[in-house]
Amino acid sequence: MALLTLEGISKRYRQGEVEVQALHAIDLTVAEGEFAALVGPSGSGKTTLLNIIGGLDAPSSGQVRLDATELTALSEAALSDFRLFQLGFVFQAYNLVPVLSALENVELVMVLQGRSDHERRARAEHYLELVGLKALMHRRPAALSGGQQQRVAVARALAAGPRLVLADEPTANLDSENAEALLDSMYHLAREERITFLFSTHDPRVMARAERIITLRDGQIVSDQRPHAAATA
Repeated sequence: MALLTLEGISKRYRQGEVEVQALHAIDLTVAEGEFAALVGPSGSGKTTLLNIIGGLDAPSSGQVRLDATELTALSEAALSDFRLFQLGFVFQAYNLVPVLSALENVELVMVLQGRSDHERRARAEHYLELVGLKALMHRRPAALSGGQQQRVAVARALAAGPRLVLADEPTANLDSENAEALLDSMYHLAREERITFLFSTHDPRVMARAERIITLRDGQIVSDQRPHAAATA
């Protein structure tokens, strides 16, 4: 079943006196539960496309739909609510609040959602346990390694109950051991929770795990492959 549908997504912006065409009429459908990667060289449009899908940027033309909701037609207030309840974000820079513990960071989005204290605590502990950090839940970010901070960010994204998680270069700052542990956590959670993951990445470790690899070049999709299906065919 299609969860995400993009139709004719284009993005233009000005850079000084020059108009840059970042995306060219992108059409894309992503099914529920997919573990997919957007790949391509720097400047290919990966992050721009991810930001448009997440409602963090608006396309110059085209439509983005998640199920029956057209994100590009929502008001700013409605889009903010939609992101809060339907989308999860994992960024390269972690974006944790330094004065809050790991537990409190995971609870933060759920506070904004209006969930009860009991539900927030239970869900935060559950997802921290799933990413292997329950024993460190009272530590602040400064007392955690980079890999541990990124796993807190994953737990925070998942605890909010999103349909779609968008991850922009989530393993870029991690060593091999931490990157593999993070990818294991995300892959198993995707399978167990039926959450859709869409990555923007240069990392061959992410590409090796992805069930689908969508390659962008110069703002266009030039390849859309399912390598593991081909390997087992």
